[in-house]
Amino acid sequence: MNGPKIMFEIPIFGGIPVTETVTNTWIIMAFIVLLSIWLTHDMKKVPSGKQVIAEKLVGMLYNMVEKNMGKGYVNFFAPYIGALFTLSALGSLSSLLGMRPLTADFSTTLGWALLSFMMIQGNNIRCNGIKGWLKGFIEPVPLLLPINIIGEIANPISMSFRHFGNIAAGMVITSLLYGALASLSAVVLQWIPNTFINSIPIFQLGLPAILSIYFDLFTSFLQAYIICMLTMVFVANAGSEEAARGE
Repeated sequence: MNGPKIMFEIPIFGGIPVTETVTNTWIIMAFIVLLSIWLTHDMKKVPSGKQVIAEKLVGMLYNMVEKNMGKGYVNFFAPYIGALFTLSALGSLSSLLGMRPLTADFSTTLGWALLSFMMIQGNNIRCNGIKGWLKGFIEPVPLLLPINIIGEIANPISMSFRHFGNIAAGMVITSLLYGALASLSAVVLQWIPNTFINSIPIFQLGLPAILSIYFDLFTSFLQAYIICMLTMVFVANAGSEEAARGE
């Protein structure tokens, strides 16, 4: 609730602090790399076992990108969308293992949103050229120039705050609930004679687990899906129909 802790410092340039977010990100990235190597190791022409799972996941990813962006964007954007979804989902689900969620740090979601923002502008320039990109800021009338600029800047800000806010709010609510239930357990158990039951925070059992299913499981996948969908829609809309068709 007080932000990520500083785990250690790199002794250069006066000391570079490395936070929980950074260390947890590298741990999850290493897990994703090892999982990818395991799923794709010793692949055969006739799939079986883990290869079936890997091909199914890749097929679902490519179909989703093609459906939302167009065939022309599949080969270029599918790897990025897959990496973004996986890192976002696992980064949020890491709280189930007692780790601080990556997405509970605004710098993480802002970084993803800024990367998506650069892809949006880059695709716009690629498809419409510099002149077409600049012209888009004064359409349909030049008076809308300030509003169009604000709208472009607001996209990455809204994307990052939406993702961060939902995960951080869930973490705060869960922490407050655990603290409140611990206090309630202490008040109730003080009336019970001294036994081993006094050491069991009975009110912390059950309800937090149910809330964890929502905040850690449902919300994690939902927010990962939303940021990927917004990225795909914004990038595709910044391009052209010809680019979407692969022409």
